[in-house]
Amino acid sequence: MTHVVTESCIKCRYTDCVDVCPVDCFKAGPNFLVIDPEECIDCAVCIPECPVEAIFAEEDVPEGQEMFIELNAELSQKWETISAMEDKSEDADHWATIKDKRELLEDS
Repeated sequence: MTHVVTESCIKCRYTDCVDVCPVDCFKAGPNFLVIDPEECIDCAVCIPECPVEAIFAEEDVPEGQEMFIELNAELSQKWETISAMEDKSEDADHWATIKDKRELLEDS
């Protein structure tokens, strides 16, 4: 089992979760983070650290967000590991309240 980053992270990309991960399973894209399912040890320490509640255990991914299970697996193969907290973007707090952001995901 693994944990999954879902839509709420898009254009926010807070990295509080990265800072607590004991195995460096997070990968960073231009405006989104994913969890590498091959690296995740299912410790769940990242869940309470996410300010936008974007991280779920795979079996708890909300209805309508299931596509992010495969998306995390796919993008984790393309993106580089992030292992330390970074400054948030200037507009992260604005995007934290926006819903339905899937089309805004930059995957390259």
